Amino acid sequence: MEVKIGVRSVHRELVVETELTAQQVEEEIRNALAVDRGGVFSITDVKGRRVLVPVASLGFVEIGEDEARPVGFGGTL
Repeated sequence: MEVKIGVRSVHRELVVETELTAQQVEEEIRNALAVDRGGVFSITDVKGRRVLVPVASLGFVEIGEDEARPVGFGGTL
């Protein structure tokens, strides 16, 4: 699943491909927001790299759908 993270004062969004479900990502966000000011949102991508964003710097988090990407060129004859 693709997760886009907007960080305040940064023009580009972070895009993370993760194996977590939408519910798991949302739960991680809620847990990070529940901590007073010092919270950190963390997510691990499909290659095992961890992305950490201080909650105070979060602008938005866009959670993609739980669907597999189609394989092939998709052209019609």
